[in-house]
Amino acid sequence: MKPETIRDVAVVDVGSNSVRLVTYRMEGRAIWTVYNEKVLAGLGRDLAETGKLSEEGVEQAVSALRRFKAVIDGARPDEVLVAATAAVREAVDGQTFVERIKKEAGLDIRVLSGREEAHYSAYGVVAGSPDAAGVVGDLGGSSLELVSLADGTPGKGVTLPLGPFAMGAPGAFDIDDVRTRTFELLAGTEQFASPEFHAVGGAWRTIAVIHMAMTDYPLKIVHQYELPAREVLDVVRFVSRQSKGSLERIPGVSKKRADVLPWGAVVLESLVEKLGLKRIVFSAYGLREGLLYRALPPREQHKDPLVEGCAALGRRFGVSPALGEALSEFLAPAFAALPPVFEAGGDARLLQAACRLADIGARLHPEHRAELAFIQVLHAPIAGQGHQERAFLATAVHARYGGSASNIPEAETISRLLDEDCASRARVLGLAMRLGCDLAGRAPAPLRDSTLEFKKSKVVVTAAKARADILMGEQTAKRANALAQALELELEVKVG
Repeated sequence: MKPETIRDVAVVDVGSNSVRLVTYRMEGRAIWTVYNEKVLAGLGRDLAETGKLSEEGVEQAVSALRRFKAVIDGARPDEVLVAATAAVREAVDGQTFVERIKKEAGLDIRVLSGREEAHYSAYGVVAGSPDAAGVVGDLGGSSLELVSLADGTPGKGVTLPLGPFAMGAPGAFDIDDVRTRTFELLAGTEQFASPEFHAVGGAWRTIAVIHMAMTDYPLKIVHQYELPAREVLDVVRFVSRQSKGSLERIPGVSKKRADVLPWGAVVLESLVEKLGLKRIVFSAYGLREGLLYRALPPREQHKDPLVEGCAALGRRFGVSPALGEALSEFLAPAFAALPPVFEAGGDARLLQAACRLADIGARLHPEHRAELAFIQVLHAPIAGQGHQERAFLATAVHARYGGSASNIPEAETISRLLDEDCASRARVLGLAMRLGCDLAGRAPAPLRDSTLEFKKSKVVVTAAKARADILMGEQTAKRANALAQALELELEVKVG
């Protein structure tokens, strides 16, 4: 039986281009994808021309949704959410489609308004990055939703007919005509001008993948992939000038995605120019995750997804669930005395997250713990972190399990993502975690009776009188000396 805080939720997203089923496991604020299946039905493919859903797309969607219902019936999730967006909302036969799905597949579809679609997409960005601000753009097959975002709350929003199908895809692509019409439809959107733009949608995620390939970027994770506007302009102008055949030959670009990609590229280029964007952050979270996020109790929404995700992962693979919190309490005062290497409280937040991962290698072979834990943390599908934070946490966990700086896996990735100060601090954190875990025998109670201090010239480890004997171990002394050497300080061990 699952604990009460764990819930399984199935989300069916009936979009203008794709029809998708995703099942999630919700562990409080941590969101894990369990199963993901999509069909590029292209429901909105004929909408601009006929005002109706694509006949072929409808049949593909019906077949897909009947299968999705069978999967859901087998999985028996705690909750099922079914939502449709622009194509079904705008098509004259959209309600007929909804009724057919109810009859043939047994699914009740909630057709979202444009405002609802924009806001759920924005909340999805918040679910994946709670500090996100600026403007969110969600490009679907038939529409573009723009919504302002500040302090974790969506503001004003607008829905525009700028999806590829609404602009004529997959017909002949005339870049000058598409650019002209895009700028016409963006008239009046100056209110969304912002230095930061959060890009949601399959076409834009594919553009991020193409940029990664063009620049030989080593970490193939689209979520929170950040680019300056000038680099986005380079890649979208490249994409918009390729033939369909050329796009299909690019790794990661499917045939159906190639049908719509040039239109998506022009829309993104136009937004950069129209809204004065300086930085684009690609989000793998969108409408589906927004629906999940808004279904959470407020107390869960306000928790940090990075810390909660690391805690959930640590519980799954570790053997001491209370160790992470006790370890962070032991380390936090000492690290607060060091100059920060991240902005806006990022150091304290990453310490909390790293400590929740301190037991992640408990079930791994000791000869391979450092490498395997590093790889798992670097690539874990945990929200609330950018690529730099991923590299920091992986480096810290690698050091926690005895890995040295000279044999770190994916060294090129780390060198590209972390500067020398960040990499050094990650290793110091890992060594401190290693000391804390060994000092206490990976038990929380001894840590709560011990302290760690970083003074001007010393690293001071203190144990309460009742715990004095925990300071006697040869292994503990070795860990403490390694930490002191990394900080270029002397070591003092004493009984309090």
